[in-house]
This record gives sequence, structure tokens and C-alpha cells, in this order.
Amino acid sequence: MDHEQWSEGQDELSVTVDGHDLTAAYYEFEGGEEPPVIFVHGIPTWSYLWRDIAPEVGSDRRVIVPDLLGYGNSSMEDGFDRSIRAQEQMLEQLIDDLVDGDVVLAAHDIGGGVALRYAAHNSDRVAGLVMSNAVCYDSWPVEFISDLGLPETADAPVEQIEQQVGGAFEAGVYEDEADPEFVEGMVAPWLSEEGVTSLSRCAVSTNTNHTTELDYDEIDTELLCLWGGEDTFQPIEYGERLVDDLGGEMVELEAYHWVPYDRPEEYVEHLEAFLTENLG
Repeated sequence: MDHEQWSEGQDELSVTVDGHDLTAAYYEFEGGEEPPVIFVHGIPTWSYLWRDIAPEVGSDRRVIVPDLLGYGNSSMEDGFDRSIRAQEQMLEQLIDDLVDGDVVLAAHDIGGGVALRYAAHNSDRVAGLVMSNAVCYDSWPVEFISDLGLPETADAPVEQIEQQVGGAFEAGVYEDEADPEFVEGMVAPWLSEEGVTSLSRCAVSTNTNHTTELDYDEIDTELLCLWGGEDTFQPIEYGERLVDDLGGEMVELEAYHWVPYDRPEEYVEHLEAFLTENLG
């Protein structure tokens, strides 16, 4: 489906983060087996990143795919915290409101940092973690994102952001040319004055302390790393460190950073095998 159809299918949830009343948008595939899989995106993406994966997994398992605050169709107004610490608060409220029992968290990029924080603080509710090219330890931020957080980005024309962000997807796919529908969908939320400012605020809120401060020993769940082995943003060595520290399995996929786009079939295959092995 295209990004407009995806947006039309989303629901909304009211959340409160640091005293700010905000709205979190999410796409849900209902009626499948529990526990649900919650897919968490990173920067500068949104829930549409999972367009080729969530529907497949959602054919027989409940799936929830939120937009982080400041991203996609969630609240974008200025003046609230967009760090992964704040996103953890949003994720906790979403899970408390929508899920009675455990969850499986599948996450990419800074979504991985959000998921790791939630798992460290709520280990009794996480039945499994699937990390893909995820921020962890001191692996981030990266120069591309830091540049998006420069003061001039907040005042940049929409056309500049479209070229800058769109180019990251067009040049970042592993094989052939990027699907224009995918690139259009990825940049669409940022193509307004509010969107440009929100992107800048999201970028400047990337804070390495929010993963270095974690006690990784508090994470007690099954782990699968599905990692694009050629990634220079989040090198595979960090995923290997996660596996060394937490236990679990590393599966190296032939991809750069955007592994959910580059390898959706393999991603679904390995994820479903992980769910079958660990959840029955």
C-alpha cells in the first residue's frame, strides 16, 4: 500500500509525556495470535518503514506499528521532548493501553534504543526482542542525523529537506534503485513547515547518554539481531556486542542500514521462526 493508504488506516492514542498531552498514531493488525509484535521505527523514518513486513506478520499474529512522537502522523507541534527517553514513555503508555500481557518488540535504528530502554525497565512484559541496525551503547548519533539537528535545518525550505532526506533513501538501498513509492512515503511527513521543524527537533534530541546509561543486565528476554552487515551508520559489531552481553542470535543480512526495506522476505522468515521457537 502507499503512504496515504497507510495513514488512512491508522488509529490514534492520547499520551502524556513530561506534562505534554500528545497524540500517538499507530497501525494495527488485529485478530491474530498473542503476544503482539510491536514494530518500532527510527529516524528519519516512521511506521511506514514496516509496510512490507507488518502486514505479512499480521496475517496470523497481532501487530501494532506506532509512529514515534514527532514522526509520521503523531504529534509534531514544537515544544516537547523527542528523545528516546521520551519515546520510551510513549511506548509504555501505548502498551499499557492496548495490550493486556507480554509483547515482542521488533525495532530499527533509534527505535532499537527505545525498545532496549523499555525492556530494561519492564523485563517482565517483553517476551522477545528483535533488533535491526539498532542504536545501542555508544553507537550513535551519526553525522547525517547530527547535521539534520543544526539550527539552520529548522528554517530550511521544504524542497531542501525533501532532497536531503529522500537522497538518503535513494542512495542507501542495497541493490538496484529505490522504489519511488517507498521514498515518497518516507519523506512525506516532513514536507511541511511543521514537519521540517519537527525533523530538526527529532535530530537534535538524539542523546547517546540514553543508551550508555542503561543497565543491560536488566534485560532478560530472548534476543534476535537481524542486521544489515554492510551498514556504516550502525555497524554490525554493535549488534554482536548485544548478543555477547544478552545472549541470543545474530543473523547477518546482505543490506546496508535500511534492512526492513532491503530484505523484507528474509526479515519475515527469520522473525516468524524466532516467534515459533520462543513463543510456540
